[in-house]
Amino acid sequence: MEIGTGRIGSSSKEDQKIYQEWFNFADSDNDGRITGSDAIRFFGMSNLSRPDLKQVWATADSRRQGYLGFKEFVFAMQLVSLAQEGRQISHDLMNGDVDFENVKPPVMEGLDILLMRKKQSSKSSALESNGSSSTETSPAAQWFSSKSSKKISLTSVTSVIDGLKRLYLQKLKPLEVAYHFNDFVSPLLVRAHIGPEPTTDRFVVVMSGTDERSVPGNTIAVQADMPFSGLTRFGTAFLSKFECSQMPHHLLEHITFVDTPGVLSGEKQRTQRAYDFTGVTSWFAAKCDLILLLFDPHKLDVSDEFKRVIYSLRGHDDKIRVVLNKADQVDTQQLMRVYGALMWSLGKVLNTPEVVRVYIGSFNDKPVNEAATGPIGKELFEKEQEDLLSDLKDIPKKACDRQINEFVKRARAAKIHAHIIGHLKKEMPSMIGKAKTQQKLIDNLEAEFGKVQRDHHLPPGDFPNVEQFREVLSGYNFDKFEKLKPKMIQAVDDMLGYDIPELLKTFRNPYD
Repeated sequence: MEIGTGRIGSSSKEDQKIYQEWFNFADSDNDGRITGSDAIRFFGMSNLSRPDLKQVWATADSRRQGYLGFKEFVFAMQLVSLAQEGRQISHDLMNGDVDFENVKPPVMEGLDILLMRKKQSSKSSALESNGSSSTETSPAAQWFSSKSSKKISLTSVTSVIDGLKRLYLQKLKPLEVAYHFNDFVSPLLVRAHIGPEPTTDRFVVVMSGTDERSVPGNTIAVQADMPFSGLTRFGTAFLSKFECSQMPHHLLEHITFVDTPGVLSGEKQRTQRAYDFTGVTSWFAAKCDLILLLFDPHKLDVSDEFKRVIYSLRGHDDKIRVVLNKADQVDTQQLMRVYGALMWSLGKVLNTPEVVRVYIGSFNDKPVNEAATGPIGKELFEKEQEDLLSDLKDIPKKACDRQINEFVKRARAAKIHAHIIGHLKKEMPSMIGKAKTQQKLIDNLEAEFGKVQRDHHLPPGDFPNVEQFREVLSGYNFDKFEKLKPKMIQAVDDMLGYDIPELLKTFRNPYD
């Protein structure tokens, strides 16, 4: 169960007022977050042991964000209260029989005196004020603004994600802009955010909203507070097949679902889509945390279009899970054959030595067909469903780790891209024969990749797809490319080698 949903993190109105006052006091920089240093000062007034406080923080910060929002702070205070009563603190409490709404605030030694002093200090400063007022803007609100290029120090960063934004603006984005990384590989990062029944002929994003409604693709793609602006490059033909379904639900506050159209097979493959289906799928795959490939027992064939989709997912192998749905439509013996056939088909396409995880079951709201599966099959399906749901529940907890992983992958890709562009610029003649040389470089692009890889000792597996790179490259004039700037490369190397590890060290559990 997530914090802030149901009874977890909830409390009476009287206790809410107390917790709000405590939260405001503990939040030293008034940014709406309790960081590790804030927690050490405030939680210490509970007189709990360090191991207990370590467990309180780990349980409350279940997503490993490196800070506590108000809901997480309330939950942490409730855990402190339970620990003072002698209860063992663990994640199991979230699924136990504790009535969190009736858990009284903990005893915080000396807090009342500190709160009284703060109130008196506020009154004194209000009397001395000359009536002028100033509005402070959070550093995070300015990080994606093009108007401010001022560097932000690590002391003003209050979470791992905030730190990644800072590093992106200061060290990675200049490299991406200089070498047109957004045109070749991935659009520049913008401000991150990271009803109706979904249909099978379009991409449908299901996410949280204040009311039930459907927003057309052309509208949602131009909304500044939504992370879908990068989809405009796929054109109106795609956007007319894209929509966002919003509805109020506590689950959607933590997870967003993307439902894709069914993959064409058989004779239907002769009908061409009006947009780059594989490209759109690849765009979503780069930004999601989990990819589910669904199969039916009677439709195990991997069509040409499905192959192209799976090939486009390379580099995201750790996100892929396979679901064999409607497995109660066949008996146990047939299911063994179906499973074997599915693994054989996937083995030819995925082309990896590791066996992909396959969840078997009947994932709908209907009871399992025991007549076909028998009692053993029903038990298997229930266990598989529990495993899949557990995998899905872990998404919010692992979101921070995933974003760090994706950021590092992007930085490595941008660094290699800069080396390639710098190499192509260096190979261009200074006077005559430019067009001929450029075409020769494009034709022999794979060999040029090899030169870059050997000269700079770069891993060959990190290089982009040659054909896709060649296609984009043909629209550029190499002579206008930037020369390789070692300082930019060094800045990215420092970021990967020192800044990110230091960031993770800063926002780990403060009681470790």
